Amino acid sequence: MKINIRSIGFAASLALSTGVATALAHGGIETGSNPLADKVRAANSRFQHVSVATAEGYTPIPCASNANGNGAMGIHYVNAAYVGDDVIDLARPEAVMYEPMPDGSLALVAVEYITSKGPASLEGQLFSFTSAPNRYGLGPFYELHVWAWKVNPAGPFADMNPDVSCAFATKAAQ
Repeated sequence: MKINIRSIGFAASLALSTGVATALAHGGIETGSNPLADKVRAANSRFQHVSVATAEGYTPIPCASNANGNGAMGIHYVNAAYVGDDVIDLARPEAVMYEPMPDGSLALVAVEYITSKGPASLEGQLFSFTSAPNRYGLGPFYELHVWAWKVNPAGPFADMNPDVSCAFATKAAQ
């Protein structure tokens, strides 16, 4: 059986920008530690400001945390049009993820790519499969988290980050 694995190529070099410097101050990134995370960071640093995400059609859903209280994904800002188009584009993630901070601000921590077609991959990194029914009320889908702005001890593509919390979600503008 031949499996078609989708891959998007993107030539980008990482430039240390104001957005990346801000991310370093919020829990750090390790530039050069993962080529895909570096490319995602370069292509999506505009989302450092949540106002850019909302201007591009992203809307928030409540902060997602691990059921056992160990880690979280943060507040997802989701672009429903991108979720529905099944196109994987490095510079157009289906969701942008923010961690609510103690001062009420939101810190960009990761992005998520979603498609119903699979198996799927981005730059050679395979997506995880989520079956239905699921907590999102969606049909079965493939997803890839990329922790490009906050180091994830569980790995750069893990769902939950033990160093992210939803504790300040009520203070943050969702």
